[in-house]
Amino acid sequence: MTAASSLPRRTFLQNTAAAASTLLLPSGLLKGQAARKLNIGFIGMGGQIQGHVSKILQLGHHVGALCDVDSAQIESSQKRHGEGVAGAAVYRDYRVLLENEKSLDAVVIATPDHWHAPICRAVMQAGKHVYCEKPLTHTIAEARELREMSRTSKVITQTGNQGSASPNLRRSMELIAAGFFGAISDIHVWHPTHGWPSGEERPASSDPIPPTLDWDFWLGTAPEREYKAGIYHPAKWRGWYDFGNGSLGDFCCHGFNMPMRALNLDYPTRIEITGKGMGKESFASSCTVHLHFAARGNRGPVKLHFYTGGDLPPADVTAALIGTFGSLPRTGCLLIGEQGQLQSGLWNSDCYVKLNGDAKFTGAGNHPAAKQVPISIPRVKGQIDEWVDAIQGGPKVFSDFDHGGHLTEIGLSGIVALRLQKSIDWDGPNMKVPGMPEADKFIRKAERAKHGRA
Repeated sequence: MTAASSLPRRTFLQNTAAAASTLLLPSGLLKGQAARKLNIGFIGMGGQIQGHVSKILQLGHHVGALCDVDSAQIESSQKRHGEGVAGAAVYRDYRVLLENEKSLDAVVIATPDHWHAPICRAVMQAGKHVYCEKPLTHTIAEARELREMSRTSKVITQTGNQGSASPNLRRSMELIAAGFFGAISDIHVWHPTHGWPSGEERPASSDPIPPTLDWDFWLGTAPEREYKAGIYHPAKWRGWYDFGNGSLGDFCCHGFNMPMRALNLDYPTRIEITGKGMGKESFASSCTVHLHFAARGNRGPVKLHFYTGGDLPPADVTAALIGTFGSLPRTGCLLIGEQGQLQSGLWNSDCYVKLNGDAKFTGAGNHPAAKQVPISIPRVKGQIDEWVDAIQGGPKVFSDFDHGGHLTEIGLSGIVALRLQKSIDWDGPNMKVPGMPEADKFIRKAERAKHGRA
């Protein structure tokens, strides 16, 4: 593995640990008293949720229920976690889980995107704390609904964009707030060709539905379609617009996260696109999306550029990164300022800095000038840890549904343009493309009235 290809997983935590230790928030113990053991349910037992189950068990909490429309997913989880989940009740229908498991304190959701909003809504209405994987929702209208709901709800919400807990994301924010890079005008986020279906239509043929899978319930509110092995479930659903939103929908809550926070980005006013393989049932095979944010407060206008499927930032933009690491990192989030640049990585979990006079990028913990900027944002042990601590009376989480929903809205506004196959003006507050009523079906979807066990 080259230095460049390992960039997204690097951190400079060892360089800031001593200073950050005084701001590290607790996990499991608050106010000098033993924390109460929580009872937590899990919905959507695919690959992503397994780490969350492990973390909850590691923190000493109780796994009270497992739920999935595919019993094979549950069986796999039971084998993986053994005694840790041996006493967990098993469900196929999340509604039955919520009806029966009144003692649950909280729920973790990691279903396909098109199920996020219905399940989050039901969990919040049941008065349970909720952690939901990113992107928070499948549509902009759903994101707005959950944002508004979370503001009045008494439950603790957390979006699963794990970079939010990274000390490097928080360090990047501190450097930007200190004016270390000067005024930032451009952000370049890139993601490689993905393994999901892209630039193609659904296959015409079908396969027998596995006996473990309730396919109609898996489809949920999405339009009916024939089952095809290896095309939708598991994991490949991300590329299909009926269930996910491809690379942009999947990674906007990672790559856009720190810039949105640090630069106080509200809504783009203009979205410009180019791409190949657009206009299909699946995400574009490649595309570039430019989101323009107007000046706000003391900040000037900002352009956020997203590239995927082989599209990359211009060579002159990435020359310093290639000069430092020998090749372009496979993924990245590069901020360009008047006085320097910041490479924070797709998960915003890196913090490599280069001032205009520097020859190369340097880890912020080793940069003489960066080390002079004090640490001011509390550090946490992880995204799940922070959520659990907040449930038990600790500090507010960093990525609640209001924040995660806003991130999702920004990313999905680009999806609206891609699905229209044209550049658009965007009225974010009112969730509209002015003069294009045909965009409405991509902002709020028509749901299948009867689905699953409804």
